[in-house]
Amino acid sequence: MDLNPAEFLFVYMTFPNREEAERVGTMLVEEHLAACVNITDGMQSVYRWQGRVERASETVCIAKTKVALFDALERRVQALHPYECPCIVAMPLAAASPSYLQWLDEQVKDGE
Repeated sequence: MDLNPAEFLFVYMTFPNREEAERVGTMLVEEHLAACVNITDGMQSVYRWQGRVERASETVCIAKTKVALFDALERRVQALHPYECPCIVAMPLAAASPSYLQWLDEQVKDGE
């Protein structure tokens, strides 16, 4: 079965620390909302918040999922995330290896 890469997303999220990223990422995988999450420490963010320029060390979490699951994944992350306004950004896949798409497809729910 050939799967279309356009049916899948990488969802980029930031967290205040590794522990929060692992907690939320693990729940996403356990609940089959994501096939996998990648967590990377040490990102430095510069952003405007409530009229001031802020700087913070953050942890990046990238979840691999289906387009059909984005709304459910986003709701779950919003409910679990410590930030008032978390970064939850979906990036469509332009291309991917068929074997990877097959594995990803088998790990997540069919969609809601």
